[in-house]
Amino acid sequence: MKKIMLFMLALLGISNADVTNVAVTKAFLNKPIKIIDIRTPAEWAQTGIVKGAYPIMFFNEKGEAKEDAFLVRLNKIVKKNETFAIICRTGSRTTAIAPFLDQKDYNVINLQGGMMKLMQDGYKPVPYRVSSR
Repeated sequence: MKKIMLFMLALLGISNADVTNVAVTKAFLNKPIKIIDIRTPAEWAQTGIVKGAYPIMFFNEKGEAKEDAFLVRLNKIVKKNETFAIICRTGSRTTAIAPFLDQKDYNVINLQGGMMKLMQDGYKPVPYRVSSR
C-alpha cells in the first residue's frame, strides 16, 4: 500500500517543475529556512533530528499517508508563501511528497539523500525529544 501511495504521489509531480530538489548538505542546514522532518517518531528517536527541525509525521508506521493531519500541523509552522525544506530518511518519501505540497501551493525544497546522507557526511543530529515541538 505504501509503495502504491508513493507511486501515486510521484505521478502527481511528473509534469510539475516548481519543486526545488537540493542535495542535502551540512552547509544547507546553515540557511535560515525551516526544515520539516516527515519521518516517524521511531525514526526520530533512533537517529535524532536536524537541530531546529520540526518533526511532523506524514506516513504513519504502517506506511499510511496522513495528509490532513500533516497539513494541519504544517500550517501552524509555515505560511503558504514561505519557502521551507522537507527531509526524510533517504529522500524517497520527500521526493513523493514534494509534488503533493507544491500542488497545494507550498514553496517546498526536497532535501535529497535525507538523514542518512547527512550522517554519512559527518552530521551529528540532536536527540529527538517528544516535548521539543
